Amino acid sequence: MNITVDNDYMIDVLLELLRIPSPTGYTDEANKYVESKLKEMGIKPERTKKKALYWQLKSDNPEQRTIASHIDTLGAVVKEIKENGRLKLSMIGGYDWATIEGAEAIIHLYDGRKITATVVNEKQSTHVFGPELRGMKRTEKIMELRPDAKTNNEKDTEKLGIEVGNIVSFESNPKLTQNGYIKARHLDNKAAVAVSLAVSKALLESEAMPAATTTFFVSNYEEVGHGAATGIPNETTELLCIDMAAVGEGQSSKEDKVSLCVKDSSGPYDYEFNQKLRDLAKKNHIDLQNDVYPYYGSDASAAWRAGGDFRATLIGPGVDASHAYERSHKDAIIETAGLVMAYVLSK
Repeated sequence: MNITVDNDYMIDVLLELLRIPSPTGYTDEANKYVESKLKEMGIKPERTKKKALYWQLKSDNPEQRTIASHIDTLGAVVKEIKENGRLKLSMIGGYDWATIEGAEAIIHLYDGRKITATVVNEKQSTHVFGPELRGMKRTEKIMELRPDAKTNNEKDTEKLGIEVGNIVSFESNPKLTQNGYIKARHLDNKAAVAVSLAVSKALLESEAMPAATTTFFVSNYEEVGHGAATGIPNETTELLCIDMAAVGEGQSSKEDKVSLCVKDSSGPYDYEFNQKLRDLAKKNHIDLQNDVYPYYGSDASAAWRAGGDFRATLIGPGVDASHAYERSHKDAIIETAGLVMAYVLSK
């Protein structure tokens, strides 16, 4: 059976989702958006105790499979209010400080208010610091958050309601170019959530039954390493994780292709499962790239480390400049959805 995914719907959902802040630990608004899209399909999603989101598409086949993605992103929390009224940050997730210099940000206050801000370093102005600025290593010590408010000291900032521990999200600033490139922060991993929604919608509209009962699982703590450590159904026999594929020097992944991660920092994924996906890609004329990511971990590896007794592997669209201002092409997301659909329908 050939089921067509609504690609326009998928890209629109992705762009909408990218505009919703969801750093690890602060994902409720984004989860509610996903829930609203599922309810439009007639699906009633559920939450785990950890507030991960999941929904299930039934099959006559008693075998159960799980497809995992994650909605949480990189971000920060306020670590300290400095004497000059600006803020020191503590990272959420793993990135280099240089990748957020100049990023537009939002400070999420405990009372629900929001204050916009910008990430700068202590010596940001070339006209003030000249050559001292050039070659300066960006570290936690010299990076700061500049609130968009009149504040010149610690007390001024405290009067705004800013406190230690406030969540800081980095604005995604998504853009879709005329030739199909998608530029944004946090394509990792909202592209995969959009794929899961679009595949679910296509299956329901075609009234097709998956080859096995399939749970779509959206974790909310992946960026800090334990997203799928709990919540994957015990009956799962195969866990397919969708995440981004790292593009860069030494990698075979491409911005306009879907990739299969053979091995990452946690070790190799299941060989037979990988071969099944390679065969499905060939059968469905999908140009699947095999790749190895030495500085990478996923919800699949987190689930395995937690004792998951199932086969697991990882696919995803190619993403350039991962954990910075990222870029992919809609063709990669479309091909990822095509491979996921082929897998869901495969015996």
